[in-house]
Amino acid sequence: MKKLRFLHTSDWHLGQNFMGKSRIEEHEAFLSWLLNTINENNIDVLLVSGDIFDTGTPPNYALELYYNFLKQLSQVNSLNTTIITAGNHDSVSTLKAPKQLLEALNVHVVVNGDKDENIIIPIKDSEIEEGKTKAIVCAVPFLRDSVIRQSLGGETVSDKEKLANDGIKTYYENAYKKAKELDHTSTKSTPIIAMGHLTTVGGRTSESERDIYIGGTLDIGGDYLASMFDYVALGHLHINQRVGNEHVRYSGSPIPLSFSESKNTQKVNLVTINNSADENVKVEELEVPLTKKLQVIKGDLETIKKGLKAIEDKTTWIEVRIKDDNPMFANTEIRELASKLELIILAVKIEKSEKQLRAKELKAISLDELSVQEVFEKRLDLEEIENSEFKEQLSQTFNEVVSNLHESEQI
Repeated sequence: MKKLRFLHTSDWHLGQNFMGKSRIEEHEAFLSWLLNTINENNIDVLLVSGDIFDTGTPPNYALELYYNFLKQLSQVNSLNTTIITAGNHDSVSTLKAPKQLLEALNVHVVVNGDKDENIIIPIKDSEIEEGKTKAIVCAVPFLRDSVIRQSLGGETVSDKEKLANDGIKTYYENAYKKAKELDHTSTKSTPIIAMGHLTTVGGRTSESERDIYIGGTLDIGGDYLASMFDYVALGHLHINQRVGNEHVRYSGSPIPLSFSESKNTQKVNLVTINNSADENVKVEELEVPLTKKLQVIKGDLETIKKGLKAIEDKTTWIEVRIKDDNPMFANTEIRELASKLELIILAVKIEKSEKQLRAKELKAISLDELSVQEVFEKRLDLEEIENSEFKEQLSQTFNEVVSNLHESEQI
């Protein structure tokens, strides 16, 4: 039997609107690169571990990207199977709608992993008649609360964090047992690969991931998963990383999804399963070419000005974090300089100086991420107005003024 080659990716977030900017060009470039990489490396199986789309109602162009890519995959000679699992951002109904049609293209989509859905997918050797099973994939999607409860036989636990831990562990253990039952090989055990979409103990996070279970991080680590599976293809965390074990990995997102990821190197994992007992599973990280650069510049006014002048690529998306005693003046100066230099600033965050923090502790404020009403409400809070009725009246009057301005702009 020849070597079996998997490609593990996740967290595409197709259709993301990033501070008013579309990511379509970046996603087009990534999917084109991914298709070439699958061809060049003779990949047998593609694993996509959740968060295909950024929202449950992706824009039409994102759906078109997705379906066009799957159509092109069907023309790759080496590719045996594609397995796609839903993430917490994905809509079950959106992914489920074409499920039966995609199976004709050897694309298996697993949306919620409930009792009516088969998550155990054998990978057959297409070169042998009545193909021999070369590997078994336990395609575990993001496990919603209803499915976790099913895995515990409907038992109710008051502590929801413990329920999530116990339910997810039970689910993986049951999946492993089913995979072993399917493995009838007498001479050598068939490799069992698991997929998952969750936060594990020891995983490094960024600012763009949501907590998806009550209590945040689950008490599930890489060693626990590695005790059952030969490789675990995880999604949800956007940084490519190992989790406590060489064969338990996140692939990370193919493009940086927030400014907190601007210094990351985006990757996918190439997993080779050999016949050799010495090195049964080998993992190689493949770097995804960067299409759009994100850059964070921090400091006082003069530091930021120098940083802006040093930027050569005018297409770079920039976040500025001002730490200055006169941040409003600095903000105006920075935006005027950026306009003159033809640079693209997407966000300006004001970080309070130590002097200001001692006076009153405040979180950093992003002016670009707040609505006009939210800015007014935050400013109103600083006044510490004791008369609640007067404060409410001020808010109502301000909202009426904003509403009238919007109406006049539409005339």
